[in-house]
Amino acid sequence: MSTPVLEHSTVPDERGTPITEKFMNWCFPALPLARIAVFRVIIYSFVIWDIFNLTNDVVGHSYAPEFYDPTWIGRNLPFPNPDPTLALIMQWALVASCVIAASGFLPRIAGWSVAILFLAWMENSQGFSYVSHDHMALIVATWVLPTVGRAKFLDTRKSQAAGWALRVVQVSTVFTYFGSVFSKIASNGSFWAWPNSAVFTWAFMRRGSDFITWTLEYPPLLKAAQWGLYIIEIISPVVFWLRGRWQYAFIFLFFIFHLATFLALGIHFLPTVVCWLAFFPLEMIPRGMHALATKLKK
Repeated sequence: MSTPVLEHSTVPDERGTPITEKFMNWCFPALPLARIAVFRVIIYSFVIWDIFNLTNDVVGHSYAPEFYDPTWIGRNLPFPNPDPTLALIMQWALVASCVIAASGFLPRIAGWSVAILFLAWMENSQGFSYVSHDHMALIVATWVLPTVGRAKFLDTRKSQAAGWALRVVQVSTVFTYFGSVFSKIASNGSFWAWPNSAVFTWAFMRRGSDFITWTLEYPPLLKAAQWGLYIIEIISPVVFWLRGRWQYAFIFLFFIFHLATFLALGIHFLPTVVCWLAFFPLEMIPRGMHALATKLKK
């Protein structure tokens, strides 16, 4: 007697739609190519700004290569050790590649160049004892955008390749928060330790601005704020089940958090904040600009 084989791809849910088909549709939603075109401009423009303002330590680090301690990626990929000349070449090669990729010309070749160069740049930056997890989603974005190919600003065609690339960026962005929960648990020893600690008190005493130092007189308020942040990070994946205004409102909650953190401590998560834009209908920007230009011509 033969053993029956269960083909999970044909198991329907309560509405009769194959479960795996729904999952694949979620992973590969058909989204407008115009959204990719706009998102590329945002991401590649930000990378240029990043290497001159946020991770602009690579050139400086190259003069002290003896302090370089590569991360796991640096140890397992053939990236070069810090060198002043190479650092400057990488920097300007990144600028050129980003400009070409953002323009939509040679999106795959220029895009892969950005991905490789930016990963090497970040490895060089992070190989001196500090790893900034706010860049995770941005690095992922540079690797998935070249997979889409050509995309024009007014291209209304929907593409599963575009949907997959944006979905990967979305997941990476959300996991920046959700994953930090596991980091907090691992570094503090229990689920309850971090939100019940004095980490906000320590941070505000160390580098708090006048905007926030008054809260040091109210320890219960600080502990409540820690629990609030902790809960928001835990439930961050909820954004994938929200739709329309509710989803945007939930995302703006993170924007408000990062704005408050910047005002309070001078700390920002701009690389991650930029990647949140993968959730928004960016194709409406060139469409609106085109409609306005057409109206002005009449």
